Amino acid sequence: MMRRLVPPLFRTAHRLRLSWQRLRRPVTLGVRVLVRDGDGRVLLVRHSYVAGWHLPGGAVDRGESVLQAGARELREEVGLEALPPLRLLSLHARLRPWASDHVALVLVESWRGAVRVDGMEIVEAGFFDPAALPADTTPATRRRLAEAADGSGPAEHW
Repeated sequence: MMRRLVPPLFRTAHRLRLSWQRLRRPVTLGVRVLVRDGDGRVLLVRHSYVAGWHLPGGAVDRGESVLQAGARELREEVGLEALPPLRLLSLHARLRPWASDHVALVLVESWRGAVRVDGMEIVEAGFFDPAALPADTTPATRRRLAEAADGSGPAEHW
């Protein structure tokens, strides 16, 4: 019974948190992490509160850098420990009428551990061949992966 309530509760909590942040912090900074395994597959996660497959990531907390946030989010979301050096790949604006978000893309080239999910915030995670991503991989995730693969300059907008 409790497991069925968790995703709706997370979605509601997520919406309330976003509403509060828009009032309190109209400009936000987030991070997404690009991680590849030894076969060149990319790590994607599926959240309980938003649709689609995404790169792991989240908010940059007060007092931490985007690289520190990337390492923390990777650990919190899937249990992997990012090993230095982490590298900032790009910075993108995600502008909407009610918010001004900026998202940093961080590359993690070395890591240790095994992927695990909590089943509450993150319901699935896995490594996927970039040429065979899940059908519901978000357009922004596909754009970031394409930019990283072909070396083209990053788009200004997420």
